[in-house]
Amino acid sequence: MPEVGILIVDNDIASQRALKNVLDSEGWRVRIVPLVSHALAELATGSWNLAIVNMELADVRGPLFAILKELSEADPAAPQPEGEPPPKRIRALFLVPIARAKEMQPILEREGLPYSLKPYHLHDFLEKVSELLVEAGAIAEPIRSIGGFGAGKRRVRNPHFSRDTRRGTMFATRENYQMTDEEMAEYEREEEEGRKKREKELHDMKDRGGHS
Repeated sequence: MPEVGILIVDNDIASQRALKNVLDSEGWRVRIVPLVSHALAELATGSWNLAIVNMELADVRGPLFAILKELSEADPAAPQPEGEPPPKRIRALFLVPIARAKEMQPILEREGLPYSLKPYHLHDFLEKVSELLVEAGAIAEPIRSIGGFGAGKRRVRNPHFSRDTRRGTMFATRENYQMTDEEMAEYEREEEEGRKKREKELHDMKDRGGHS
């Protein structure tokens, strides 16, 4: 079966890292783009099976949302003009911050587009991704269990995750992972470095704005 290609459209560094770790661990080809213009250019290549999109970037009245909806609805089995290949069906999964769920959920449900609320659980997320890849014809069957993520460093203790999202983590709560003290320390260090990097980028942007 051809290589699986997943495009991530997200400008949040922590979210980018978490998504890439999970999807890389499955051996899939993953690319991250932080801008709508870059996403449109990538979609035009036709080399992706699934686009995972932060709804903070996908204005429901904008071109990215419209194109993803059209691509998701494409029917490869429909008759095509002579000489034209059948359209490739690219599926889309929209990531909706819980704070904006009341605003965005009705729109996505009305359009029949799949989404996940953030924070979400790793097992549920990966299962939904794999189901969409099956619909796109990229894999033969959906994933129903997972053995780990992040290059095998953080192993799942139980594939049936708790559904308690009150702690606000991006994936399942940390109790669901079996980690050594060294791995936990590294995880905390990476999170802190990411936070400092985001703060510096925001500070630099403000400085450039003040001197323009």
